[in-house]
Amino acid sequence: MRRRVLTLATISIAALAYTTGASAQNSTQKSAWPSKPLRIIVGFPGGSSPDLTARAFAEPLSKALGQPVIVENKVGAAGNIAADYVSKATDDHTIGLMINGNMTIAKLLNGKLPYDPLKDLTPVSLLGTSPLVLTAPANAPGSNATEFLAAARAAGDKWNYGTPGVGTVGHLGMELLKARAGLKAVHVPYPGYPQVATAMIAGDLHLSMLPTALANAQIKAGKLKAIGITSSGRSTLVPDLPSLSEAGVKDFNLEIWNGVAAPNSMPKPVVARLSNLFSEIARSPEMRQKLFQQGWTVAGTSAEGLAIRIQSDTATLGEIIRSQGIKAE
Repeated sequence: MRRRVLTLATISIAALAYTTGASAQNSTQKSAWPSKPLRIIVGFPGGSSPDLTARAFAEPLSKALGQPVIVENKVGAAGNIAADYVSKATDDHTIGLMINGNMTIAKLLNGKLPYDPLKDLTPVSLLGTSPLVLTAPANAPGSNATEFLAAARAAGDKWNYGTPGVGTVGHLGMELLKARAGLKAVHVPYPGYPQVATAMIAGDLHLSMLPTALANAQIKAGKLKAIGITSSGRSTLVPDLPSLSEAGVKDFNLEIWNGVAAPNSMPKPVVARLSNLFSEIARSPEMRQKLFQQGWTVAGTSAEGLAIRIQSDTATLGEIIRSQGIKAE
């Protein structure tokens, strides 16, 4: 009888252990991430640089996660509508591919912005960077950046510069250059960079900071002149062009960049996993080539790397915004 009781007890304990283990396994499976498709929100239209970058990452990211990755375009307010949407997402499966303005100085430019990039968004990874090219008409004075900047200083407010609008990186970069190099050129906003380039070619503008791909095309055609690039050193995207720092402009370092951010509510282990995946994919030979063709030098940083860039850019550009009283239109 005693042996039978022990046998039944042993069976009961084994059954309990099996049930508990199965329950724990089912719980783990239910809480596994991702449990549904991951959405990448882009604040610019299809075919734009952020859109192309997001779609380039979608397939390899989907393979790594074992879930579909869907790119959604929520266009408007220079990408801030999408950034606000991401900041308020609570499903743990929504992230955003954003440009630097959305993640740095957006709140400084517009105090009524419904999200705070420093408080409501969590950095995931800095993907790609690119300098701007300080560009002038082909017949602009000076044989190098030093001589050109001297001519610009002498011209005072008789010269003007073009940008895609108030508060854009091109605008803030030019205001930073004015402060660092002692220029007085007057701002003239245009709908976009292509219109700025056209105005310079026509002689309506004296200088501007253009994206590398657009600047290169016009420089090679002999329609515009390259003065220097805005990063602290030379760039693989335009290896033959000197930096403005080489021309004696001190403490000047400005790049456009794109990166991935998540809602601040997203669990840290999920953010860490996404950060590792984006960094790994970005540094692969295939993605390096794709991003280079899109006009980016691969960064592929950790979340901390993006956070450091955000802090640096916010401090530098925030200083210009406050000192010049710049507000988004």
